[in-house]
Amino acid sequence: MSKYRIKGAARFAARFKALSNPHRLSIFLRLASCCRPGKACGSGQARTCVGDLGKNLGIAPSTVSHHLKELHQAGLVHMQRRGRLIECWVESAMLAALAEFFLGARGG
Repeated sequence: MSKYRIKGAARFAARFKALSNPHRLSIFLRLASCCRPGKACGSGQARTCVGDLGKNLGIAPSTVSHHLKELHQAGLVHMQRRGRLIECWVESAMLAALAEFFLGARGG
């Protein structure tokens, strides 16, 4: 067994596959940098909404929705409907898990 074998590697591989698309990576980084539950983001709303996210990144709303679906299925992004709006955010626990993955991969 290799010393580089990492627990949960398949789960992280699915996350990295979702992040391999430049638009999805941009969306994830945007959300990770500013949009936590209850924190103002972008237009001053709590979290950020799909429409606002697309405007800020120059991506059509339908394309943003597709990419968010992929990120959500990979467990990277949370979404919640509030009336007609869908709010999106990245939990700090996910960022911590990604950091731990990389720290573990390099041996410490």
